Amino acid sequence: MTDPRPEKPASFTESPRRDHRESSARIEQSQWRRPAGVAAGTWRYVQQGSIASHYDDFVAETPLCKLDQTILRQVFGSIDSEPSKPSNNQDASSRQTQKVFSDTTDWMLDLGCGTGRAATELSRLGRNVLAVDLSQSMLDHVTERAKQARAESTDRETGAIVPLRANLVQLNCLADNSAAGAVCLFSTLGMIQGRENRRAVLRHASRIVRPGGKLLLHVHNRYASLAQSGGMRLLAKSFLQSLTSKQRDFGDATYAYRGLPDMFLHRYSRRELIADLKNSGWQINHIHRLSLDGSQTIEESAANKLRIAGGYLLEAQPPQP
Repeated sequence: MTDPRPEKPASFTESPRRDHRESSARIEQSQWRRPAGVAAGTWRYVQQGSIASHYDDFVAETPLCKLDQTILRQVFGSIDSEPSKPSNNQDASSRQTQKVFSDTTDWMLDLGCGTGRAATELSRLGRNVLAVDLSQSMLDHVTERAKQARAESTDRETGAIVPLRANLVQLNCLADNSAAGAVCLFSTLGMIQGRENRRAVLRHASRIVRPGGKLLLHVHNRYASLAQSGGMRLLAKSFLQSLTSKQRDFGDATYAYRGLPDMFLHRYSRRELIADLKNSGWQINHIHRLSLDGSQTIEESAANKLRIAGGYLLEAQPPQP
């Protein structure tokens, strides 16, 4: 005698097709992670398209953005380096000029390019630029800005600007010795969470920039907080958090930024900055100490020795072969 009850509907666990779909969804969800070095607040920043829309207006009056452009032109404006000195078995007539930026086929990297402020300036110097950022909305502005720069530069040839959406910690897609130089400005490196991740960015840049090339890097000074109200308390809080959490480094901070409640930034000490660059294969040429408002460099003198720097602009080069 047959059972008169209706056949029991197959559940998700009993249906091979549904089971497959649900398992795939669970696996995909469980395997998703924020990109390495990207804090939660930074991820929201990257995804928020409106941040890019008014970014240029936001930084237009920032003194640092004028100062770093001036130093950028000084560092990357020259075509050739100084002629190399002859060795003991080489007379002056056989001197060779070392080509640092020999022609426009030498690519530059703008790491964390934003809307293309530095990339556009490098393009005006005749350099081809690979503009790298994790924010697609920022890169959309880079493309439009490059078109405008070409239209305005009718009296001289400008370099190409090619946008690349990528995480600065994961630049394995770029070949060794494939760029003539790199810039990483406006504390972009400080937006990377985790010291090892920040060092990974510097190591990538070191292998990508060929011998003879240059790096221009900006970071904020951790101890600039001492010149601000409540700065000592913030430093003490950051130090204690670094002792109690492996996810925190001394100098880490979160702050409100253009509608975002928890933007991440790591502020460097001079010692930490030097150590990370040397660990990543860079040879330091010069460190510019910047005023608290970022409007000028601080001259090296006995009178300025105890003056608190707002940040550092550093020039470096990869090791010679």
